[in-house]
Amino acid sequence: MAARTQEKLSGIQKAAILMVLLGDKAASSVYRHLPHDDVEELTREIARIDFVSNEQAVQVLEEFSKLGMAQEYAAKGGAEYAHRLLVVAFGEAVAKDLVKQVTRMEALSSRDLDLLQRADPQQLARLLEGENPQTIALLLAHVGVKTASALLKIFPEELAAEVVTRLASLRPSSPEIVQKIFGVLHKKIQSLGKQDAVACGGVQAAANVLNRLDGSFSKTILGSIGNRSTDLAEAIRNQMFTFDDFLLVPEVSIREIVAQADKKALAISLKGATPEVREHFLKVMSSRAAEMLKEDIDVLGAVRARDIAQAQRDLVDAARKLEAEGKIVLKNEQEEEEGAYV
Repeated sequence: MAARTQEKLSGIQKAAILMVLLGDKAASSVYRHLPHDDVEELTREIARIDFVSNEQAVQVLEEFSKLGMAQEYAAKGGAEYAHRLLVVAFGEAVAKDLVKQVTRMEALSSRDLDLLQRADPQQLARLLEGENPQTIALLLAHVGVKTASALLKIFPEELAAEVVTRLASLRPSSPEIVQKIFGVLHKKIQSLGKQDAVACGGVQAAANVLNRLDGSFSKTILGSIGNRSTDLAEAIRNQMFTFDDFLLVPEVSIREIVAQADKKALAISLKGATPEVREHFLKVMSSRAAEMLKEDIDVLGAVRARDIAQAQRDLVDAARKLEAEGKIVLKNEQEEEEGAYV
Protein backbone atom coordinates (compact mmCIF):
# COMPACT_ATOMS: atom_id res chain seq x y z
CA MET A 1 0.00 0.00 0.00
CA ALA A 2 1.70 3.16 -1.15
CA ALA A 3 1.77 6.23 1.06
CA ARG A 4 -1.31 8.43 0.74
CA THR A 5 -2.98 11.21 2.64
CA GLN A 6 -4.93 10.41 5.75
CA GLU A 7 -8.22 11.50 4.15
CA LYS A 8 -7.93 8.63 1.67
CA LEU A 9 -7.22 6.00 4.30
CA SER A 10 -10.00 3.69 5.42
CA GLY A 11 -10.44 2.70 9.05
CA ILE A 12 -8.82 -0.70 8.50
CA GLN A 13 -5.84 0.94 6.74
CA LYS A 14 -5.33 3.32 9.67
CA ALA A 15 -5.54 0.40 12.09
CA ALA A 16 -2.96 -1.56 10.08
CA ILE A 17 -0.57 1.41 10.04
CA LEU A 18 -0.99 1.88 13.79
CA MET A 19 -0.21 -1.79 14.44
CA VAL A 20 2.96 -1.53 12.33
CA LEU A 21 4.07 1.62 14.17
CA LEU A 22 3.54 0.14 17.63
CA GLY A 23 5.23 -3.18 16.84
CA ASP A 24 4.22 -6.83 16.63
CA LYS A 25 3.96 -7.36 20.41
CA ALA A 26 1.33 -4.65 20.75
CA ALA A 27 -0.44 -5.83 17.61
CA SER A 28 -0.65 -9.45 18.78
CA SER A 29 -2.01 -8.29 22.14
CA VAL A 30 -4.76 -6.37 20.37
CA TYR A 31 -5.43 -9.36 18.12
CA ARG A 32 -6.37 -11.50 21.11
CA HIS A 33 -9.30 -9.18 21.85
CA LEU A 34 -10.66 -8.91 18.31
CA PRO A 35 -13.21 -11.08 16.49
CA HIS A 36 -11.79 -13.65 14.09
CA ASP A 37 -13.01 -11.81 10.98
CA ASP A 38 -11.36 -8.55 12.11
CA VAL A 39 -8.06 -10.33 12.76
CA GLU A 40 -8.12 -11.85 9.29
CA GLU A 41 -8.91 -8.52 7.60
CA LEU A 42 -6.29 -6.64 9.61
CA THR A 43 -3.61 -9.24 8.85
CA ARG A 44 -4.29 -8.99 5.12
CA GLU A 45 -4.09 -5.19 5.31
CA ILE A 46 -0.75 -5.28 7.18
CA ALA A 47 0.62 -7.63 4.54
CA ARG A 48 -0.38 -5.14 1.80
CA ILE A 49 1.58 -2.24 3.32
CA ASP A 50 4.71 -1.39 1.37
CA PHE A 51 5.86 1.37 3.71
CA VAL A 52 4.56 4.13 5.96
CA SER A 53 5.83 7.64 5.25
CA ASN A 54 6.78 10.14 7.95
CA GLU A 55 3.78 12.33 7.16
CA GLN A 56 1.37 9.42 7.12
CA ALA A 57 2.66 8.02 10.42
CA VAL A 58 2.31 11.40 12.14
CA GLN A 59 -1.22 11.83 10.80
CA VAL A 60 -2.37 8.44 12.05
CA LEU A 61 -0.74 8.91 15.47
CA GLU A 62 -2.25 12.40 15.80
CA GLU A 63 -5.72 11.01 15.14
CA PHE A 64 -5.09 8.26 17.64
CA SER A 65 -3.90 10.85 20.16
CA LYS A 66 -7.03 12.95 19.72
CA LEU A 67 -9.18 9.86 20.15
CA GLY A 68 -7.25 9.12 23.33
CA MET A 69 -8.13 12.55 24.68
CA ALA A 70 -11.77 12.08 23.71
CA GLN A 71 -11.89 8.73 25.49
CA GLU A 72 -10.31 10.22 28.63
CA TYR A 73 -12.86 13.03 28.74
CA ALA A 74 -15.78 10.69 28.03
CA ALA A 75 -14.63 8.33 30.79
CA LYS A 76 -14.51 11.22 33.27
CA GLY A 77 -17.80 12.94 32.47
CA GLY A 78 -19.62 11.31 29.61
CA ALA A 79 -20.12 12.28 25.97
CA GLU A 80 -21.48 15.78 26.61
CA TYR A 81 -18.60 16.67 28.93
CA ALA A 82 -16.10 15.35 26.39
CA HIS A 83 -17.79 17.33 23.62
CA ARG A 84 -17.53 20.61 25.53
CA LEU A 85 -13.81 20.21 26.23
CA LEU A 86 -12.99 18.99 22.73
CA VAL A 87 -14.76 21.96 21.15
CA VAL A 88 -12.38 24.25 23.04
CA ALA A 89 -9.35 22.24 21.92
CA PHE A 90 -10.22 21.41 18.30
CA GLY A 91 -13.41 23.18 17.26
CA GLU A 92 -17.01 22.01 16.79
CA ALA A 93 -16.55 19.86 13.69
CA VAL A 94 -13.59 17.89 15.01
CA ALA A 95 -15.14 17.54 18.47
CA LYS A 96 -18.36 16.14 17.04
CA ASP A 97 -16.49 13.62 14.91
CA LEU A 98 -14.27 12.52 17.83
CA VAL A 99 -17.20 11.97 20.18
CA LYS A 100 -18.98 10.02 17.46
CA GLN A 101 -15.96 7.79 16.97
CA VAL A 102 -15.51 7.20 20.69
CA THR A 103 -19.10 6.05 21.09
CA ARG A 104 -18.66 3.36 18.45
CA MET A 105 -15.20 2.14 19.46
CA GLU A 106 -16.24 -0.58 21.90
CA ALA A 107 -13.51 -2.92 20.69
CA LEU A 108 -10.87 -0.31 21.58
CA SER A 109 -12.65 1.19 24.58
CA SER A 110 -9.83 0.58 27.02
CA ARG A 111 -7.25 3.32 27.38
CA ASP A 112 -5.11 3.84 24.34
CA LEU A 113 -2.10 3.80 26.62
CA ASP A 114 -2.70 0.08 27.04
CA LEU A 115 -1.08 -0.34 23.61
CA LEU A 116 2.02 1.45 24.79
CA GLN A 117 2.10 -0.75 27.88
CA ARG A 118 2.40 -3.77 25.60
CA ALA A 119 4.79 -2.27 23.08
CA ASP A 120 8.29 -3.67 22.60
CA PRO A 121 10.63 -1.94 25.13
CA GLN A 122 13.46 -1.95 22.59
CA GLN A 123 11.27 -0.04 20.15
CA LEU A 124 10.23 2.48 22.79
CA ALA A 125 13.85 2.93 23.86
CA ARG A 126 14.85 3.78 20.30
CA LEU A 127 12.07 6.35 20.04
CA LEU A 128 13.15 7.94 23.32
CA GLU A 129 16.83 8.33 22.44
CA GLY A 130 17.93 11.88 23.29
CA GLU A 131 14.66 12.75 25.04
CA ASN A 132 14.88 14.64 28.32
CA PRO A 133 14.52 12.59 31.56
CA GLN A 134 11.30 14.39 32.57
CA THR A 135 9.52 13.31 29.40
CA ILE A 136 10.83 9.75 29.74
CA ALA A 137 9.65 9.67 33.37
CA LEU A 138 6.23 10.87 32.22
CA LEU A 139 6.06 8.00 29.75
CA LEU A 140 7.27 5.40 32.26
CA ALA A 141 4.53 6.46 34.66
CA HIS A 142 1.94 5.27 32.15
CA VAL A 143 3.36 2.17 30.44
CA GLY A 144 3.16 -0.23 33.36
CA VAL A 145 5.75 -1.65 35.74
CA LYS A 146 6.91 -4.45 33.43
CA THR A 147 7.60 -2.21 30.43
CA ALA A 148 9.04 0.58 32.60
CA SER A 149 11.51 -1.78 34.29
CA ALA A 150 12.52 -3.24 30.91
CA LEU A 151 13.19 0.26 29.58
CA LEU A 152 15.28 1.18 32.61
CA LYS A 153 17.49 -1.86 32.04
CA ILE A 154 18.14 -0.67 28.48
CA PHE A 155 19.03 2.91 29.47
CA PRO A 156 22.57 3.86 30.58
CA GLU A 157 22.92 3.78 34.38
CA GLU A 158 23.16 7.57 34.75
CA LEU A 159 20.05 8.19 32.65
CA ALA A 160 18.11 5.46 34.44
CA ALA A 161 18.93 7.00 37.82
CA GLU A 162 17.82 10.45 36.65
CA VAL A 163 14.59 9.10 35.19
CA VAL A 164 13.73 7.26 38.40
CA THR A 165 14.39 10.45 40.37
CA ARG A 166 12.01 12.39 38.13
CA LEU A 167 9.49 9.55 38.25
CA ALA A 168 9.44 9.62 42.04
CA SER A 169 8.57 13.32 42.05
CA LEU A 170 5.80 13.23 39.43
CA ARG A 171 2.35 14.44 40.42
CA PRO A 172 -0.94 12.97 39.11
CA SER A 173 -1.30 13.85 35.42
CA SER A 174 -4.22 15.49 33.62
CA PRO A 175 -6.10 13.84 30.71
CA GLU A 176 -3.77 15.70 28.33
CA ILE A 177 -1.11 13.14 29.26
CA VAL A 178 -2.13 11.04 26.25
CA GLN A 179 -1.42 13.92 23.89
CA LYS A 180 1.92 14.64 25.57
CA ILE A 181 3.07 11.04 25.30
CA PHE A 182 2.13 10.73 21.65
CA GLY A 183 3.75 14.10 21.10
CA VAL A 184 7.02 12.42 21.99
CA LEU A 185 6.40 9.71 19.41
CA HIS A 186 5.39 12.30 16.78
CA LYS A 187 8.57 14.26 17.41
CA LYS A 188 10.73 11.17 17.10
CA ILE A 189 9.08 10.08 13.89
CA GLN A 190 9.45 13.56 12.40
CA SER A 191 13.11 13.62 13.46
CA LEU A 192 13.81 10.83 11.01
CA GLY A 193 14.11 13.69 8.54
CA LYS A 194 14.16 12.98 4.86
CA GLN A 195 13.80 9.23 5.10
CA ASP A 196 10.96 8.12 2.88
CA ALA A 197 9.60 5.52 5.27
CA VAL A 198 9.53 5.13 9.03
CA ALA A 199 7.94 1.71 9.35
CA CYS A 200 7.56 -1.25 7.04
CA GLY A 201 4.56 -3.49 6.90
CA GLY A 202 4.17 -6.31 4.42
CA VAL A 203 4.30 -10.05 4.70
CA GLN A 204 7.03 -10.09 7.36
CA ALA A 205 5.05 -7.74 9.62
CA ALA A 206 1.97 -9.93 9.31
CA ALA A 207 4.08 -13.02 10.04
CA ASN A 208 5.60 -11.37 13.12
CA VAL A 209 2.16 -10.64 14.53
CA LEU A 210 0.82 -14.14 13.91
CA ASN A 211 4.03 -15.62 15.30
CA ARG A 212 3.16 -14.23 18.73
CA LEU A 213 -0.31 -15.78 18.84
CA ASP A 214 -1.24 -19.24 20.03
CA GLY A 215 -0.40 -21.81 17.38
CA SER A 216 -3.97 -22.95 16.85
CA PHE A 217 -5.23 -19.37 16.48
CA SER A 218 -2.55 -18.37 13.97
CA LYS A 219 -3.20 -21.53 11.96
CA THR A 220 -6.91 -20.71 11.87
CA ILE A 221 -6.21 -17.18 10.64
CA LEU A 222 -3.79 -18.46 7.99
CA GLY A 223 -6.39 -20.98 6.88
CA SER A 224 -8.99 -18.26 6.44
CA ILE A 225 -6.53 -16.09 4.51
CA GLY A 226 -5.67 -19.11 2.37
CA ASN A 227 -9.31 -19.51 1.39
CA ARG A 228 -9.09 -16.06 -0.21
CA SER A 229 -5.49 -16.07 -1.39
CA THR A 230 -3.34 -19.20 -1.32
CA ASP A 231 -0.28 -17.24 -2.42
CA LEU A 232 -0.60 -14.66 0.39
CA ALA A 233 -1.12 -17.31 3.06
CA GLU A 234 1.91 -19.24 1.81
CA ALA A 235 4.03 -16.09 1.72
CA ILE A 236 3.13 -15.26 5.33
CA ARG A 237 3.73 -18.82 6.49
CA ASN A 238 7.15 -18.86 4.84
CA GLN A 239 8.19 -15.90 6.99
CA MET A 240 6.95 -17.41 10.25
CA PHE A 241 8.87 -19.50 12.75
CA THR A 242 6.81 -21.59 15.15
CA PHE A 243 7.80 -23.85 18.01
CA ASP A 244 7.40 -26.95 15.83
CA ASP A 245 9.94 -25.45 13.41
CA PHE A 246 12.66 -26.10 15.98
CA LEU A 247 12.72 -29.58 14.45
CA LEU A 248 14.38 -28.00 11.38
CA VAL A 249 16.97 -26.00 13.34
CA PRO A 250 20.57 -27.28 13.16
CA GLU A 251 21.77 -29.13 16.25
CA VAL A 252 24.57 -26.64 16.89
CA SER A 253 21.96 -23.86 17.15
CA ILE A 254 19.71 -25.96 19.39
CA ARG A 255 22.69 -26.49 21.68
CA GLU A 256 23.19 -22.73 22.01
CA ILE A 257 19.48 -22.16 22.63
CA VAL A 258 19.51 -24.77 25.42
CA ALA A 259 22.59 -23.17 26.96
CA GLN A 260 20.94 -19.74 27.05
CA ALA A 261 17.42 -20.83 28.03
CA ASP A 262 15.93 -20.70 31.50
CA LYS A 263 15.75 -24.35 32.52
CA LYS A 264 12.26 -24.18 34.04
CA ALA A 265 10.89 -22.36 31.01
CA LEU A 266 12.54 -24.91 28.74
CA ALA A 267 10.94 -27.75 30.69
CA ILE A 268 7.50 -26.14 30.42
CA SER A 269 8.01 -25.56 26.68
CA LEU A 270 8.95 -29.19 26.05
CA LYS A 271 6.11 -30.42 28.28
CA GLY A 272 3.72 -29.60 25.44
CA ALA A 273 6.07 -30.37 22.56
CA THR A 274 5.71 -33.21 20.10
CA PRO A 275 7.94 -36.23 20.82
CA GLU A 276 10.04 -35.37 17.76
CA VAL A 277 10.73 -31.79 18.86
CA ARG A 278 11.44 -32.87 22.44
CA GLU A 279 13.93 -35.49 21.24
CA HIS A 280 15.58 -32.88 18.98
CA PHE A 281 16.39 -30.84 22.07
CA LEU A 282 17.38 -33.75 24.28
CA LYS A 283 19.84 -35.32 21.83
CA VAL A 284 22.14 -32.27 21.84
CA MET A 285 22.51 -32.49 25.62
CA SER A 286 24.77 -34.68 27.69
CA SER A 287 23.20 -37.84 29.07
CA ARG A 288 23.08 -36.41 32.58
CA ALA A 289 21.66 -33.06 31.48
CA ALA A 290 19.03 -34.80 29.36
CA GLU A 291 17.97 -37.01 32.27
CA MET A 292 17.73 -34.00 34.57
CA LEU A 293 15.56 -32.16 32.05
CA LYS A 294 13.28 -35.19 31.70
CA GLU A 295 12.91 -35.27 35.48
CA ASP A 296 12.11 -31.55 35.51
CA ILE A 297 9.41 -32.15 32.91
CA ASP A 298 7.93 -35.04 34.89
CA VAL A 299 7.77 -33.16 38.20
CA LEU A 300 5.87 -30.30 36.58
CA GLY A 301 2.71 -32.36 36.66
CA ALA A 302 -0.28 -30.82 34.93
CA VAL A 303 0.51 -27.48 33.28
CA ARG A 304 -2.07 -25.10 31.86
CA ALA A 305 -2.11 -24.95 28.08
CA ARG A 306 -1.75 -21.17 28.10
CA ASP A 307 1.38 -21.41 30.26
CA ILE A 308 2.91 -23.91 27.84
CA ALA A 309 1.99 -21.67 24.89
CA GLN A 310 3.57 -18.65 26.57
CA ALA A 311 6.75 -20.55 27.43
CA GLN A 312 7.02 -21.76 23.84
CA ARG A 313 6.52 -18.22 22.50
CA ASP A 314 9.23 -16.98 24.87
CA LEU A 315 11.64 -19.64 23.65
CA VAL A 316 10.89 -18.74 20.01
CA ASP A 317 11.50 -15.05 20.83
CA ALA A 318 14.81 -15.92 22.54
CA ALA A 319 15.88 -17.98 19.53
CA ARG A 320 15.02 -15.18 17.11
CA LYS A 321 17.03 -12.76 19.25
CA LEU A 322 20.06 -15.07 19.19
CA GLU A 323 19.70 -15.30 15.41
CA ALA A 324 19.56 -11.49 15.12
CA GLU A 325 22.76 -11.31 17.17
CA GLY A 326 24.44 -13.72 14.76
CA LYS A 327 24.92 -16.42 17.39
CA ILE A 328 22.75 -19.08 15.73
CA VAL A 329 20.95 -19.86 12.49
CA LEU A 330 17.36 -21.03 12.47
CA LYS A 331 17.35 -22.28 8.90
CA ASN A 332 19.54 -24.88 7.27
CA GLU A 333 20.84 -23.45 4.00
CA GLN A 334 20.29 -26.79 2.28
CA GLU A 335 16.69 -26.94 3.47
CA GLU A 336 16.08 -23.39 2.21
CA GLU A 337 17.44 -24.29 -1.21
CA GLU A 338 15.32 -27.42 -1.38
CA GLY A 339 12.22 -25.62 -0.10
CA ALA A 340 12.04 -27.78 3.02
CA TYR A 341 11.60 -24.81 5.33
CA VAL A 342 7.99 -23.74 4.84
